[in-house]
This record gives sequence, structure tokens and C-alpha cells, in this order.
Amino acid sequence: MDSKELSAGARIMLLRSEKGFSREYLSERAGISTKFLYNIEIRGSGFSARTLLRIARELEVSTDYILMGKGNPQYDEKLFHTIERFEPDTLETVKRLLEIAYELAGKR
Repeated sequence: MDSKELSAGARIMLLRSEKGFSREYLSERAGISTKFLYNIEIRGSGFSARTLLRIARELEVSTDYILMGKGNPQYDEKLFHTIERFEPDTLETVKRLLEIAYELAGKR
């Protein structure tokens, strides 16, 4: 099955298995209960953006990949950590600058 056809929970379970992580290990690292992770993976329970980000970090994939199965599942760790260092009040400016750079690269 194509990863784009999977639910976000199924993608998380697949990625977790590929990394050899137990449900207990990933849930602990992501700061959620094992039962909640089970509900995300198996029952398709919803989760917050913060939980999504923590899971994506631990699985070393983009949040877009978990949600939509699009793009390369591996994100650029260095870029991610650079963006992460900005203060919350400047992130909107950083986002806009990245959008401008993308447009200038002809990727509209």
C-alpha cells in the first residue's frame, strides 16, 4: 500500500516499527501515554499539533509526512534545529522569508 493511502496513525505505527521502537519507548519519548499512542495508531484518535511535532521529531520525519504521506519522510535536521532556535514572536517573519525564497526559486 502506498504511504499516501495510510492514515496518520498507520504511518506512525509503520515508522515506529521500521525504527524498531516499541510503543512504550515512543510514547515515553513523545511525552504521551502508551494507551494514547495505541489509540492514535489503531483507532485513529486525534492529537494536538504539539503531540504531532514530538512524535515526528522522535521518528525523524516531517509532520507533513505523518499527516499526508507527502514528500520525503526525512527532514533536514540542521534546518529544523535552526528554525527551532527562533523566538515564537519572530517565527512568522521567518516563515514569510522562507515563502519568499521558495517563490524566488520558481516553485510557486
